Amino acid sequence: MRLSMSLHVNLVANGMSVEQIVKEFPLLDAEDIRQALQYAAVLIYEELHPLTGSLL
Repeated sequence: MRLSMSLHVNLVANGMSVEQIVKEFPLLDAEDIRQALQYAAVLIYEELHPLTGSLL
């Protein structure tokens, strides 16, 4: 079973603990969830653009 990384992030964002997620989706483990969150953080970081000029 494959789950999207957005589902991993969404579950954590909506208050589920890693333990709850692993119990609900037994094919996942804590490392899967950690990697999904880490990847999401990288994507968000790359989307940040500093404010310049009149936007400051």
